[in-house]
This record gives sequence, C-alpha cells and structure tokens, in this order.
Amino acid sequence: MKTLNLTFIFFMCMFTKINSQSDPLSDLLAAGIEDAQRFAEGYTAPASEGLVYAINNGWFNSAKPLGRLKFEISIVGNTSFVKDENTSFNLDTTAYQNISFADGNSSSRMVPTIFGASTSETVSLSYDAGFDVDGIEDTTIDVLLPGGIGTSEFSFIPSAFLQLGFSPLKGTELKARIAPNLTYSDAKVNAYGFGIQQDLLFWLPMKKILPIALSGVVAYTQLEGSYDLESSSLIGGDNQTLNVDVSSMLYQLVLGTNLKIINFYGSLGLVDGETKTELLGEYIITDSNTVSDPIKISNETSNMRTTLGTSLKFGFIGINVDYTFSEYDSANFGLNIGF
Repeated sequence: MKTLNLTFIFFMCMFTKINSQSDPLSDLLAAGIEDAQRFAEGYTAPASEGLVYAINNGWFNSAKPLGRLKFEISIVGNTSFVKDENTSFNLDTTAYQNISFADGNSSSRMVPTIFGASTSETVSLSYDAGFDVDGIEDTTIDVLLPGGIGTSEFSFIPSAFLQLGFSPLKGTELKARIAPNLTYSDAKVNAYGFGIQQDLLFWLPMKKILPIALSGVVAYTQLEGSYDLESSSLIGGDNQTLNVDVSSMLYQLVLGTNLKIINFYGSLGLVDGETKTELLGEYIITDSNTVSDPIKISNETSNMRTTLGTSLKFGFIGINVDYTFSEYDSANFGLNIGF
C-alpha cells in the first residue's frame, strides 16, 4: 500500500514521474498541446475528483451545534478511498492527432491513471522535430506513458485539518478550519475553510420530549498548491510551475441522538467542487518550438453523500468517528476539546 503526506503531492507525482524517464513530457508537448492536455485530463481526473471529497469530511461530529458561547477545537483526520474503476482510463488514440499505440494492435485500451499501476503502455508520437533529416522534418518516436503511484490493494487520499467551532447564538455554530502551510521538497500547499451548522429544532417543543437533534451544515473549503518544476524538469525554459486550486461547497442535513455521553448521527447531503490544474511557464520543446502555459485543466465534481457516525464525550474531551458513502468513500476521525 502506498500513500503520500500531502493530498496535493498526487498532482506533483504526474510530472516528476513523467520527467524521470527519457523526458517524455517534452515529447508529449511536442506531439501537440491538445494531445498533451487530453492525456493529462484522463490521467489526473481521479485525483481532481478525489481531492474535492477528501477536503470536505469532518465538518461536524454531532447533529447538535454547540451551546451558546461555547468553543470547540478539533483535530480532524480523513482518508478517502480510491476505487478500482478510478485506477485506469480508456485511452482512445482515434481522439488524438499524433498518438498511437506502438504495437499497432488496437486503437483503444485502458492505461493507468495517477492512482494506477506503476507500469504503462508504450505509444508512438509523431511531431515536427524542427530540423530536416534526409528531407523529412516529421519524427516518430516511441515513449513509455507515465504509470501511477504504485500497485496496492487500495489507494487513498489523506487530509487533516485544525478546526474551530464557536456558537455566538443559541442553535447556531460557526466553524473555521485550516491546514497550515506545508512545504515538501519544491511543493507548497495550504487549505482553509468556513462553515455554519444551524439547529433546525431548537424552537420546537418536540426537542424537549425526544432526545434527537436535526441540523443543517453548509461549508466552503479551499485548497491551494504549487510545485516548482524547474529543479526537476529536463525541459529547458523559465518559470516552470504546476499550480493546483480546489474550491468546494458542502451541504448536509444531519440527524442524530442528543444524549450526554454517547451519540449517533447520520447525514445526507451534496458535495460540489471544482479543481483547476495548470502547467505554467515556458517550455523549450525543440530549437524552433517553445510553448507557454501549455496545460490548463478544469474538473467539476458534484455528487450526493451519506455519512454515518458516532461520538463519545468525557467531560470537555470528545472523540468521533464516521464513514461517508459517496463516489469516493471516506473515513474520518476527530479529537474534540470543548470549553
């Protein structure tokens, strides 16, 4: 099993892996920006989607908001699991202008995504080399496509946040979360978010009769990352960076018990987000071909989700665990300190 310390590093892996073998990144770009972008979209799509799910867990640990003027500090850890169907994608060479499989046996086959196997397929790329060889300027070369981050029974996307909750009014809890700025090699990443949890029963008499709570949660999360490619790239050029920007909204209806020590909760909601990935800077492909800002990918994600969980409270300290069922299932753990 393989995992990485930062969710953003999954995107970084794409380009470091490409650069590590005979510089196929320059060959993919030389074969055409449209072909390079189409391949990058299929290769990174599961990570683009998975990030949206990974950063939206752990916004609540109970169906009941904090009491008026109460604070809660939480350490939230999440793991989103990658399904088998997201470890490969169909590469149909008829949709590409200058790419074909080297063995010529078929025009369409499954190849690894960033979460897939570490080995991939060999393709033939045709492009203008920028110089005349025996009267022929076009060049065809064989290139091994980048594989995934490894082979395992399952892969997952980790994330963690420090979260603060405060109730300024009865039945209303305001929330904020942050993942401190982190630096890993040439990569930098930070994440933050804001949310609100509103009690939907506090004005109804049934709350005093039945030990239940019902609330609504709305939250926004933003993740920003950048990776300086110049130190690892085999391609000449300037200001080479990989930028990743994830913005998402979460809408949840949470129903649960309202007891003193142990509680159970479940929720139904919607997660909606967008991931933008950009390969920026100048890249010298051949002596006569330099491209600027060659790849810009935008991936939108929207799906329903259901969460089941339980929480325990001992004085001012509490813990909670829950599991979310969605396109990317997720497990969440929280350590909560209230006062």
